[in-house]
Amino acid sequence: MESKAQVLGHSLHQILIVFPLGLLTTSAGFDVLGLLTRETRWPVMSYYMILVGLLGGVAAIVCGYIDYRAIPDHTRAKRIGRLHGWGGLVMMLFFTISAYLRSTNPAVVHPAALACALAGLLLITITGWLGGELVSRMGVGVTDHATLDTPSSFARQTPPPHQVAGA
Repeated sequence: MESKAQVLGHSLHQILIVFPLGLLTTSAGFDVLGLLTRETRWPVMSYYMILVGLLGGVAAIVCGYIDYRAIPDHTRAKRIGRLHGWGGLVMMLFFTISAYLRSTNPAVVHPAALACALAGLLLITITGWLGGELVSRMGVGVTDHATLDTPSSFARQTPPPHQVAGA
């Protein structure tokens, strides 16, 4: 199933998701470093990484929702997509709460803020796996005519009929 939110044949959701996932995952690591070293720079960096990660996450969620709506109803992909999406929203909620709890003093790792960040990190792992299931196993967000010899997205060519999958 080809992505409905794309640029030059590439799924925007798959492009955008790497930034919030990287930022939010690293923020939890920086919190742990802050606790271990007692240096305030780590939780401060974590706080700002969460804020930027949340902004990027909103853009990724919008594109993911556009693709989700195009998945046919009553399919395993729709069920997995629903779990993936709701898990992503709950993960964003955990990180939003974490950011809020640390907003008055980002240099201190508040225990509840850390707990929310770690819960969000667990959900990143689960929802990331579900996203991989959708793309790698079910072909959601993959160009319909993808083959091992598909030309570059910059070539603006369609593959010859003998190269189209299933032809």
